[in-house]
Amino acid sequence: MIEHIELFFKSIFIDNMVFAVFLGMCSYLAVSKKVATAVGLGAAVIFVLAITVPLNWLLDQYLLQPGALSWLGEEFIDYDLGFLSFIMFIATIATMVQLVEIIVEKFSPSLYNSLGIFLPLIAVNCAILGGSLFMQSREIETLGLAVNYGISSGIGWFLAILAIASIREKIRYSNIPGPLRGLGITFIVTGLMGIGFLSFGGMLTGGDEAPAEPTQTVQTVEIESTLNQEKEIVNITKTEN
Repeated sequence: MIEHIELFFKSIFIDNMVFAVFLGMCSYLAVSKKVATAVGLGAAVIFVLAITVPLNWLLDQYLLQPGALSWLGEEFIDYDLGFLSFIMFIATIATMVQLVEIIVEKFSPSLYNSLGIFLPLIAVNCAILGGSLFMQSREIETLGLAVNYGISSGIGWFLAILAIASIREKIRYSNIPGPLRGLGITFIVTGLMGIGFLSFGGMLTGGDEAPAEPTQTVQTVEIESTLNQEKEIVNITKTEN
C-alpha cells in the first residue's frame, strides 16, 4: 500500500511530466489558453495514460522482454522482441486515442471542435509515449502499480495544463511588457511553477536516523588513540628521567 501511495504522489508532483522532464510541451502551450479546453485535453490524457500504460506493461511482460515468450513453450525462451517496443507502444496509444476521439466527438462536439488538431495529436504526444517508456525503464513490478503510474502521470499533466491555463486567463488582463506577452511570460511562469513542483521532492526523502554502532565505534577508537598518546608521553618522560 505504501508503495502505491509513494508512486502516486511522486508521479504527480516530483516526476511531473511537464515540469520534471518537459514532455508534452507542444499541447501544454497550445491548448492552455482557456481553462475549458485545458480541462478537456487533460481529461483525455488521463484516460489514455490510464489505459495504455497497463496495456503496454502487459505487452512488455508477456511479449517484449527477453524470455517473455516462455509461456508459449520452452523453445521460445531465448526470443527477445525488445526491438518492437516503440512500434507496439505507439500502436496501442494510437488505438486508444482514436477511441477517445470518437467518444469526444459523439458526446461533446463543442469540445471536439475547440481541441481541433490537438486531440488526434495525443497519439504522438511525447508525454503519452513517455509514460509507457518510463514504466518500462523503471521496471514497474505489478499491473496494479502500472495502472497507478498511468493515472498519476496523467493527473500530473492535467494539473500542469490546468494551472497554466488559469494563470494565462488571469494575466491576459495584466499589464505585461510587450516583449514578454504571449509565450514569453508563459515560459517564465512555467519555469517558476516547475521550481515549485520540484520543491515537493522533500516529501518522500525524509532522513533516517544514523545507526548507533558506528558512532560508538568512532568514540572507542578516539579513546584508545588518546590513551596510547598518554602512554607514549609517560614512556618518554621516564626515559628522560
